[in-house]
Amino acid sequence: MIIGVPQETKTHEYRVGLTPTSVRELVAHGHQVIVETNAGAGIGAADTAYEKAGARIGDPWPQAELIVKVKEPQPAERKKITDRHVLFTYLHLAPDRAQTEDLMRSGAICIAYETVTRSGGGLPLLAPMSEVAGRMSVQVGASCLEKARGGMGILLGGVPGVPAAKITILGAGVSGSSAARTAVGSGARVYVLDRSLDALRNIEQEFGARVVTVHSSRDTLESDVLSADLVIGAVLVPGAAAPKLVTRQMVKAMKAGSVVVDIAIDQGGCFETSRPTTHADPTYIVDDVVHYCVTNMPGAVPRTSTYALNNATLPFVLALANKGWKRALADDEHLRNGLNVARGKITHPEVAAALNVPYSPPADLLR
Repeated sequence: MIIGVPQETKTHEYRVGLTPTSVRELVAHGHQVIVETNAGAGIGAADTAYEKAGARIGDPWPQAELIVKVKEPQPAERKKITDRHVLFTYLHLAPDRAQTEDLMRSGAICIAYETVTRSGGGLPLLAPMSEVAGRMSVQVGASCLEKARGGMGILLGGVPGVPAAKITILGAGVSGSSAARTAVGSGARVYVLDRSLDALRNIEQEFGARVVTVHSSRDTLESDVLSADLVIGAVLVPGAAAPKLVTRQMVKAMKAGSVVVDIAIDQGGCFETSRPTTHADPTYIVDDVVHYCVTNMPGAVPRTSTYALNNATLPFVLALANKGWKRALADDEHLRNGLNVARGKITHPEVAAALNVPYSPPADLLR
């Protein structure tokens, strides 16, 4: 199979779909790989490194059958996608009707990293980036709390005689627990809210008394959001739009100069006041509350992110290339759960529900 790796075009997105190490593995299995010029520059992988691994440098779109990316295709890229392509990347379609409609019109097979599952539960291709985003959320939140960035001007860990900041984390999944790990290290007072008692038990087992676990309800959510200096939104419903947990009225009642970091912004965000931003212009202020809502947070640390992502995606890329998409999806129900759009139809139930369009079971396309 011919596999294509385009250069990412989203603002300040420096990650790349395949590393030279991954290319070498694919070439060893008899596949051809076409990498766009400078696609790996953001992670320090020159074109010569890809050529050494066995790739060709050029425009991947006209020849490649399987396109491996990182972020959802931007409008200019979507014009290049046809019914001969299998697209394997993050898509986050639930809050993005325009992209969904373009992919449906293309007739392509579109498999989303974020809805691929694994036995025992979990999202193996989302987890690495959730870990990165979770750890980054505390880092960027601390920066946004500085007075020059619009924050109230406090240090997360405080100093002797001055109290530490309070961080409230909404969600105890992969990104929430990763945020808690970094938050504890900062010396802040850390509260984690979730509706799952099992998830809260996991937090307590790892952190003990260093993190206060709170069962999420309307009362506890409001109390811990309004008393926080930094609120991190880390909720996820696989494939679906994120629930709006924090209302506009709650944001208005938060402390002046407090900060919200919405990790869930890729799926629409969990604050009513959230709107997507970029690394070029990452923050805005609503009711004296600083909002950081960058849709590709891990893109700021592309080398770490790309290698972490490739560790997870490469086995699936190999399966798609070795078997072809139909056989690969038929053989692996977890990869099949990643199918979001195929031949003009929506094939993921949560995406269909979020956009109010008909749902077509993936099995119907594999007969």
